[in-house]
Amino acid sequence: MTETATETRTVVIERELPHAPEKIWRALTRPHLIAEWLMTNDFQPVAGHGFKLSADWGAVDCTVLDVEEPRTLSYTWQAMGLESIVTWTLTPTPNGTRLRMEQAGFRPDQTQAYNGAKFGWQRFLANLEELLEREA
Repeated sequence: MTETATETRTVVIERELPHAPEKIWRALTRPHLIAEWLMTNDFQPVAGHGFKLSADWGAVDCTVLDVEEPRTLSYTWQAMGLESIVTWTLTPTPNGTRLRMEQAGFRPDQTQAYNGAKFGWQRFLANLEELLEREA
């Protein structure tokens, strides 16, 4: 079986968090909280809203695709030749929330970006967990 140029890879990270979906949703959608765990931004949870995530290494151009409070949030993620989609899914559990982050759209020639995302999202999610603990 040969790989075609249209095949893409996806980074998926799932965490079980001891927090209500609404609390996690706030951390995913309020600009001042996003800045604490991800990057500075001008995010608004409105479908079609274009926003920028900025860090010392550069910026990511994004557009909100879907907002279904407090269950699903997705937006485009475009930076350094990468055009992908980040989707957050929050599922209530008996002890809190299962948080699923998926970044889809890595082309076969984007191994460095794919590996960087696998590493980066682990760090971002660790920052998110720390923020959620502080914001109790």
